[in-house]
Amino acid sequence: MDAINAFLESVSGALWTPVLLILLLGTGLYLTLGLRLLPIRKLGYGFRMLWRGRRSGEQKGEGEITPFAALMTSMSATIGTGNIAGVGTAIYLGGPGAVLWMWVTALVGMATKYAEAVLAVRYREVDTRGMHVGGPMYYIRHGLGERWRWLGGTFAVLAVIAAFGIGNTVQSNSVADSLDTALGVPGWVTGLVMAVLVFSVILGGIRRIARVAETLVPIMGIIYVAGALIILAANYAEIPQGVARIFTDAFSGTAAAGGFAGAGVIAAIQFGVARGLFSNEAGLGSAPIAHAAARTDRPVRQGVVGMLGTFIDTIIVCTMTALVIVTTGAWTSGENGAGLTTLAFSQGLPGPGDFVVAFGLVIFAFSTTLTWAYYAERCMEYLIGVRGFLVFRLLWVVAVFVGAVASLRLIWSLADVTMALMAIPNLVALLLLSPVVFRISRDYFARSPT
Repeated sequence: MDAINAFLESVSGALWTPVLLILLLGTGLYLTLGLRLLPIRKLGYGFRMLWRGRRSGEQKGEGEITPFAALMTSMSATIGTGNIAGVGTAIYLGGPGAVLWMWVTALVGMATKYAEAVLAVRYREVDTRGMHVGGPMYYIRHGLGERWRWLGGTFAVLAVIAAFGIGNTVQSNSVADSLDTALGVPGWVTGLVMAVLVFSVILGGIRRIARVAETLVPIMGIIYVAGALIILAANYAEIPQGVARIFTDAFSGTAAAGGFAGAGVIAAIQFGVARGLFSNEAGLGSAPIAHAAARTDRPVRQGVVGMLGTFIDTIIVCTMTALVIVTTGAWTSGENGAGLTTLAFSQGLPGPGDFVVAFGLVIFAFSTTLTWAYYAERCMEYLIGVRGFLVFRLLWVVAVFVGAVASLRLIWSLADVTMALMAIPNLVALLLLSPVVFRISRDYFARSPT
């Protein structure tokens, strides 16, 4: 096992080089500038479209779920361990300065997520069951042409592999770790219960997954953020110093303190960007698979709704987690991942704090696992058609159980590798199809009220 983990860490180190980080951030920056800061300028418009997209009767166009449900479904895959365990891991490995690079990733990632959603609706198709399907593999094939079909297939294969790490084993592993820390629940019990519940939902397809997501995600998100705000209110005097440390450490590194071993600027950038991407998945190509099922006739309208996922996920939820960790001083404890976040909440809110994290992680990770099952299933459909869905779903729930009893270090190393590989084909497609995104956006806002 140690040899496998060492191999994965060496591969992760080779993939997460400055070249990939520049490609991720550069793509987002290029799209932001090409769209003339549209994601920032139209943030309010996006929230208005989200509010209008709550009810199916008010939506024009074809699709299986409302725009609101599509966003909640995609967010159920992002608001999870990335916000809780991922932020803790980023600070543990890169120091408080890693948080700034998570913010940078999110700000330019809004344009990336916008472009993904626009292209997903623009190039989606109807499958043999009459369901709307889309995502990078479809906008690569239809947008770039048949000679690029191999790139779409490559993305689909990588996405299926990545799903078992990012959207499955990482989630159940973090849930098991959190429940063991907070309540002493054995990992095998957590894995078994979670596997049964996941299977009962994914049998119902995107409609059932969306119903669960649009119920669980808003409720648990509000509870989690409220808990964080209570802690920050109690530690309000520490907030200015905590924010200052985030900015200064991002460019100077973090000295060893308490149980924290210290980290340089490169580590802050590397783990901030990596965990930022893991948190909001901008550029990964996963979210557009959910947005392709939205009931709409205007790609841009779903785009402005889709970009809100990155804003809410990282700028709001991840920031709450980071500030709690930094202002309570828990970041110097030597704890890592979900354990660090749990410690910070328990220190800041003695009694209910650790339960907020534990049950928040359970709900978020559960919904994440549901959505990633849908993502992987759509990629499987692209590769081999609709046959074999039952076998895939059985393998999925088995992996949920395995993840709950596996090594945290091994799982995170696997997630880093698969995430990097999955992002590359999608980023290439976004760059090549950016003129389409710019043109559609320009035409829409020239004719539509804002």
